[in-house]
Amino acid sequence: MKSTLSFLSLLMLVAACTGSGPGSGLFHTPSPHERYEQSLKTADLDRTALGLAWANAAQRALRDSLTISVPYRESGYFSAAQPLAVGYRMAGVRGDKFTIRVNVQGREPVRVFVDVFSIDGGKVAPIAAAKTDTTNAPTELVWEPRRNQTYLIRVQPELLRSGHYTIAITREPVLLFPVQGRSSKQISSYFGVPRDGGRRRHEGIDIFAPKGTPALASVAGVVSQVGQNQLGGNVVFLTDADREQRLYYAHLDRFNVTTGQRVNPGDTVGFVGNTGNARTTGPHLHFGVYTYADGAVDPLPYVRLGRGPAQQELLNSALLGDSARVSAGKVSLRLSPSTDAPVVRELPRQQPLTILGGTANWLRVSLPTGQPGYVARDAVEALAKPLRTDQLTTPAALLDEAHPRAAVIQTLPAGSSVAVLGQIPNFWFIKTTAGQTGWLLRQGVK
Repeated sequence: MKSTLSFLSLLMLVAACTGSGPGSGLFHTPSPHERYEQSLKTADLDRTALGLAWANAAQRALRDSLTISVPYRESGYFSAAQPLAVGYRMAGVRGDKFTIRVNVQGREPVRVFVDVFSIDGGKVAPIAAAKTDTTNAPTELVWEPRRNQTYLIRVQPELLRSGHYTIAITREPVLLFPVQGRSSKQISSYFGVPRDGGRRRHEGIDIFAPKGTPALASVAGVVSQVGQNQLGGNVVFLTDADREQRLYYAHLDRFNVTTGQRVNPGDTVGFVGNTGNARTTGPHLHFGVYTYADGAVDPLPYVRLGRGPAQQELLNSALLGDSARVSAGKVSLRLSPSTDAPVVRELPRQQPLTILGGTANWLRVSLPTGQPGYVARDAVEALAKPLRTDQLTTPAALLDEAHPRAAVIQTLPAGSSVAVLGQIPNFWFIKTTAGQTGWLLRQGVK
């Protein structure tokens, strides 16, 4: 009890520390996660078992992250006794805007750290982090990718806090749709399609609408050019300084802005027409996005409709943190919650596992080795009913994990009756008559 109180006292000091955090420097502002980690080091808590477990969990989430598609929603559980961090990999493209929201239900206020990393080959680099406070209010991060690549979201609570959490990730376009009363469903010609017999490629999207329909500013910015050219006819360029790009409006019937004018999203920059090389086609807006670094890029991700909130039903919270076992024959442990996802490994019947989170149909689990993955909900059963009851023929060590050098919870005397709840090669997961669970080497039982 005394050591626990001392640890809690040190954590109170950590909560007040500010610190610079790993990787801090002239061009890097430490994230809340980095500042908290530095606080642990300042208070010498990084050398304690819990402090080491917390730091190791953070790194493991970067290596053992699981793959999801957006929108996504999942519930999970973290325990004060066992530091946990979860990692989710997903694809992101320039033009997306992701909202990551984490709700926590716990007896005490919990700080939850939400960090986003880019993954480029074997390199993992931090790029965004949610602001974190000490209330039970949701933690939210709105973030825009600047490159088309794989990203990783890590969610980790502070030490010595338990709670159920729900993470919800949604995607919306970063720009307002540029034609009034229309949406991405009305796009008729896409980026990259051949033009002029293959001599050039289409550097935008075409949105058909009646002549005179307002063409709208998709972002707050400054009109950098109003004029005419051979292909586009009447054109407007709108500078989006925050994203280092310009938006191109072409084939306008007439203008509604002047060069140098500042506009807000929804302001009318002109009206749909068919000027320039669109004289023989129906009225439409050619809309393009030109970045300072890469020139013309596909505008579709910038304006396509989002899919709204995820519709996954959440897992019954009573299952979170519980042990379970595989009930069917061979069951696939998958990289993401889908029957099409890559298989990490096949699990034999009676394989014990821990339920860390998931949805109504898929469980995010951890194997005794610590390996995470997803299994189908209907392939798993609770441990309420033992597989069998056996008797020890010799004294045996009850271990806290399935490893020969694991810590011994207690030594069970010969003749002890044990209920076998699950099994893996070389080990049984058992429950004693006193209700204690743990692992037993598969020997000395008849």
